[in-house]
Amino acid sequence: MRLFNGSAVALVTPFTSENQVDYSKLGELIEWHLTKKTDAIVVCGTTGEASTLTDQEHIEVIRYAVQKTKGRRPVIAGTGSNDTLYAVELSKQAQAAGADALLCVTPYYNKATQKGLIRHFTTIADAITIPMILYSVPGRTGVNILPETVEALSAHPMIQGIKEATGDIAQVLEIARRVPEDFKIYSGNDDMILPVLSLGGHGVISVLANVLPDETHDMVAFYHEGRFVESLKLQKNTKPLTDALFCEVNPIPVKTALNLMGMGVGALRAPLYEMEPEHLAFLQEKLSEWHLTEEASL
Repeated sequence: MRLFNGSAVALVTPFTSENQVDYSKLGELIEWHLTKKTDAIVVCGTTGEASTLTDQEHIEVIRYAVQKTKGRRPVIAGTGSNDTLYAVELSKQAQAAGADALLCVTPYYNKATQKGLIRHFTTIADAITIPMILYSVPGRTGVNILPETVEALSAHPMIQGIKEATGDIAQVLEIARRVPEDFKIYSGNDDMILPVLSLGGHGVISVLANVLPDETHDMVAFYHEGRFVESLKLQKNTKPLTDALFCEVNPIPVKTALNLMGMGVGALRAPLYEMEPEHLAFLQEKLSEWHLTEEASL
């Protein structure tokens, strides 16, 4: 499989009132994205609350997404861990469940060295036969994948891309300068899609796409079609809503937004908690500007 170009939604995981995974609602969300322009489905990532899914739930969500999607879009499974051997096992199980590719975050808490990161990701990649996307988000993990480390890892045939969420555009440029042209660079920040594309990026793994799937896709597609003014307009116009979706830690606002849109994705799992009133009002205001609170229920 070749990795996608465009917009991949970092999909939320819906829960029932009994705090179980709501597979029926998950199926509805996937079907909704299949009617939209979303280019790939990412499950069990940060936005999918993977850190509070049980091992069984984690694999079942992946398996369900694969079965529901039926090859109509690539399904990318989050399988990162701070334990290399655990990440290997989870990645092998995700591949067996039918995932098209993996998204592997840097080990958190351990704070591995760059040599440790190379060994960690190489060990996982050696155990699989589907593409891996590296995920660098030091704001979450405390560890940055430096450009020279990305360059070294890009030599592995299974390591084929990176979700770059450092917010450091100079680092993105240095990565782009060092890696092969077919190595995929995805923005991990919805307010930096266009800047990353301008440096040779291929798309975004997006929180915004949960609520604006068509616009997020179009932002990337317009740029690649040479319609730069239209792409920039979308980047500018979506910025206030993006700010609202990150006014508290992800995925608190986006899951709240989907519920405000009538999609019924359920509550957050502890320790995540409901939004502060002033943040909720800000989110409601920005959703209303896009008429999203009027979105028909799934």
